[in-house]
Amino acid sequence: MFLFFLGGFTLKKIAIVHEWFTSHAGSEKVVEQILNIYPHADLYSLVDFLPPHQRAFLQNKAVNTSFIQTLPFAKKAFRNYLPLMPIAVEQFDLSAYDLIISNHHAVAKGVITRPDQLHIGYVHTPLRYGWELQHQYLRQSGLNKGLKGLLTRAILH
Repeated sequence: MFLFFLGGFTLKKIAIVHEWFTSHAGSEKVVEQILNIYPHADLYSLVDFLPPHQRAFLQNKAVNTSFIQTLPFAKKAFRNYLPLMPIAVEQFDLSAYDLIISNHHAVAKGVITRPDQLHIGYVHTPLRYGWELQHQYLRQSGLNKGLKGLLTRAILH
């Protein structure tokens, strides 16, 4: 059993929750560094479609994924399931962990924890297309009108 010490806490089990593994870009490089500090941590992600040649930074770890992983067209269009993502991240059973580190820009911070668990969130620029660039995103995606546009605006709100 491995013990980690953080500010007077003895941590036996650590989980890292990341939104999605589809490339090895900025936020995934943060996961890589967290794994360098906590190499025995378990990984959770809404989806994991990372190509085999980009997986080395995960140290050959299995990724626990959500039900979104198996939904139709998720591999190419997982972002279309944004309305389901808060529910999906809440389904992860993290009750066995002492420390949960969420690495997020959208929904991973929504994991459910107990009051006696330490939850540290590393927050990236929040869902820029949903906040700062919402009108531009809606216009470019053809979602600035119609029923689908109304639903998208309601979800982003």
